[in-house]
Amino acid sequence: MGAGPGDPDLITMKAVKVLQSADVVLYDALIAEEILSYCKPGAEKIYVGKRPGESHSQDSINFLIVEKAYMHGHVVRLKGGDPFIFGRGQEEIEYARQFDLETAYVPGISSSVAAAGYAGIPMTARGVSESFWVITGTKSDGSLSSDLATALQTTATIVILMGMNKLWQIAEVCEDMGKGNLPVAIIQNGTTKQEKTGLGLARNLPEIAKENKLSNPAVIVLGEVVRYADTTEIQKIYKHYQG
Repeated sequence: MGAGPGDPDLITMKAVKVLQSADVVLYDALIAEEILSYCKPGAEKIYVGKRPGESHSQDSINFLIVEKAYMHGHVVRLKGGDPFIFGRGQEEIEYARQFDLETAYVPGISSSVAAAGYAGIPMTARGVSESFWVITGTKSDGSLSSDLATALQTTATIVILMGMNKLWQIAEVCEDMGKGNLPVAIIQNGTTKQEKTGLGLARNLPEIAKENKLSNPAVIVLGEVVRYADTTEIQKIYKHYQG
């Protein structure tokens, strides 16, 4: 089940109803604490986050899903954003089904769309962008997805998740594809009170992150739609990075 992008008010009504009936909730690192208040009294709440230095492996999470289901009945695997967008939701469902467990999927609002929207950036805009790509910044082998180069050949808006450790590489790919001057935004803690946004040009991504002190969790947005960002300083920022 998806909890949404960070703002606790963006959880769906269906998700709230499911939490109210759950016997066990396995929740991730980016879940707003307020969301757990929807759990029924006595529900077992287990943190299974994967931040650096934490030891909750995917195998151990899979085991807990099955073990708790047989012990207690109704288990909710609560993930940030949407579990079917780089959230391993399908992998966990397939694992549970091997043990004859009944499964269901409850969508969540994805940060890939909501974080940009809260910053005033639409994914599409008439005459500017006809589509958008959501790309992982870090594949299972640790490399940057080659889909980025393909996406840069289009006018699509590009959203990169889990890409903060690849800013230099992303900037280099953009330069190589002739898109070094493409407007970009880095949005940290999108939709929350702690939201911070850095704006500039693709070739300056590392500088944008450094100057604005941006780090994970963050999404990176590339495309002409970034010019719609909700700030009166945007043109000044672009001129700064253009030198």
